[in-house]
Amino acid sequence: MKELYVTDAVRYIGVDDKTIDLFESQYHVPNGVSYNSYVILDEKVAVMDTVDRRATEAWLANLEEALDGRTPDYLVVHHMEPDHAANIQTLAEKYPHMQIVGNCKTFAMMERFFTFDLAERKVEVKEGSTLSLGSHTLTFVMAPMVHWPEVMVSYESSEKILFSADGFGKFGALDAEEPWEDEARRYYLNIVGKYGAQVQALLKKAAGLDIAMICPLHGPVLKENLGYYIGLYDKWSRYEPEIDGVFIAFASIHGNTAKAARLLGEKLEQRGIKVKVADLSRADMAQCVSDAFQYSRMVCAAASYDGGLFPPMEDFLHHLRSKTYRCRTVALVENGTWAPSAGRCMRELFCQMKDIRLREETVLIPSTVKPETEAQLEQLADWLTENEKA
Repeated sequence: MKELYVTDAVRYIGVDDKTIDLFESQYHVPNGVSYNSYVILDEKVAVMDTVDRRATEAWLANLEEALDGRTPDYLVVHHMEPDHAANIQTLAEKYPHMQIVGNCKTFAMMERFFTFDLAERKVEVKEGSTLSLGSHTLTFVMAPMVHWPEVMVSYESSEKILFSADGFGKFGALDAEEPWEDEARRYYLNIVGKYGAQVQALLKKAAGLDIAMICPLHGPVLKENLGYYIGLYDKWSRYEPEIDGVFIAFASIHGNTAKAARLLGEKLEQRGIKVKVADLSRADMAQCVSDAFQYSRMVCAAASYDGGLFPPMEDFLHHLRSKTYRCRTVALVENGTWAPSAGRCMRELFCQMKDIRLREETVLIPSTVKPETEAQLEQLADWLTENEKA
């Protein structure tokens, strides 16, 4: 069993998954992921969520060890996504007298995923409902669209613990030696990022709670410096940049657009601007999305392709639009040997996003970087230096 101390009464029973290659079949997780689950041991026993089916056997072993012969009275379901809810029926059948706690949307989804009879087992809660376990009491707070419509969180008042569902989670197994911010940012912006307004609503509710510890469904339990983590969530959900600098994302076929992008990066660095350059054909897409949100300004440089836009850039911009990319300054660079089309296509996609300050002039690379192209890149570097914020 993974050793992780929460409190004497609240035990961690989750599982690290280090064999998974893609989370949600799209996000690379080189350091794996944790499926977090907890059990509260009081006069009554509550299991807080289950885990992915990939971890069923290890999770059940952890649960039995923590129970030490006791039987769960409740299973609290904060989120119905299968990486947390896959074992609801398994647990319900193992403990037939255990009741299941959720809201009306939880149970509507549960009936679609599972086949066991819920009729006499539902404990339906709503905003502000409480559940007493003895000396521990859970208060339920609805968090719709963070990031599914049925999501809720719960607050245990005696030990001041927030069970935060997917909020404050991150990629990476619990023993991964990596900065929390990097994988938490990549996780948040790609999975929850679209729902900034809903996260803001939840943060306002959480501001009224005296929180000493946050127990998420992925990643480490947060016990110290909670204001820092909450502050990052506030910034991310407001779509505010963290870095005053320029993210240059390029999609190059034969290397000429790449050359222009890197040359622009050098010119910006010479002006004292913080820069990050990414090759969209090879870089991790989720990381590129995260970088685009992290920086205050962005340059998209792409080749024209089949009368449209080179697919790696098109894919990137569709990801940004779906995650509500906004409040940024953006400039465009296009490459085309004949009938350049990349600039037009990129501009059309950015016009579908909100609060984007888009430079009117598009830099044209006529196949390769030439002196006139370099002069345009100098002008673009000046413009980006002068326009520090959206």
